[in-house]
Amino acid sequence: MKTVTILPGHGKDGHPEPFSSISLERGALYTIVGNTGSGKSRFIKDIEQLACGDSVTGRRILLDDALVPPAERQNVSAHLVAHLGQNMRFVLDASVEEFLQLHARCRARAIDPTEVLALTNEITPEPVTLRQGLNQLSGGQSRALMIADIALICDSPIVLIDEIENAGIDKERALSLLQKKDKLVLVVTHDPHTALMAQRRIVLSGGAVAAVVERTAGEAALYESLGRAYREQRHYQTQLRKGACLA
Repeated sequence: MKTVTILPGHGKDGHPEPFSSISLERGALYTIVGNTGSGKSRFIKDIEQLACGDSVTGRRILLDDALVPPAERQNVSAHLVAHLGQNMRFVLDASVEEFLQLHARCRARAIDPTEVLALTNEITPEPVTLRQGLNQLSGGQSRALMIADIALICDSPIVLIDEIENAGIDKERALSLLQKKDKLVLVVTHDPHTALMAQRRIVLSGGAVAAVVERTAGEAALYESLGRAYREQRHYQTQLRKGACLA
């Protein structure tokens, strides 16, 4: 799979979406913005389900310019799409190491769990250990573990992420990592810094795609400025958690 193409459906008012098609490529990051209730989650759900005109939006999703036959959609989606939601908790009664070994066997991958763990701990401020139980992990630790897992074990080329900034992890490092692994990454966000990480952002309103915006040179400069502020904020967060005086 090299490209995902979204063909238009309609908004909540029934009016057709004002675009001919949206093509998304592997190795690129795209952000999805809009008000609460604007249809952002439904947009990524259409991609996850490989919609074929049968969802509430009427959109159709093409993989490499072709529709996936209905009988194959569930299996293809399970193989191609990884979805990280906002609230992520494990219910499996296993250690981190046991989970990683199990997943690697399921994917027929020869991966050292310590490599995945090292990557996890690069993007979460609270370290995870191999002996730690999955159900003892915080929401942020769980998402950091799954991002590292997707990067090194899971071969799904499409990654859908809902509001990564709420997870308390290093979003710059995490999203850069997934892109370097040739993933097509879509991130739902309300945060300007996250939104401007992408060269293209998809704007939702009233359940429909209202615009596809290319990042301007001015916005690229603004992104650098917001990035400096983000890293400064993370520095102060780290100091605060250590019990330091900030001023």
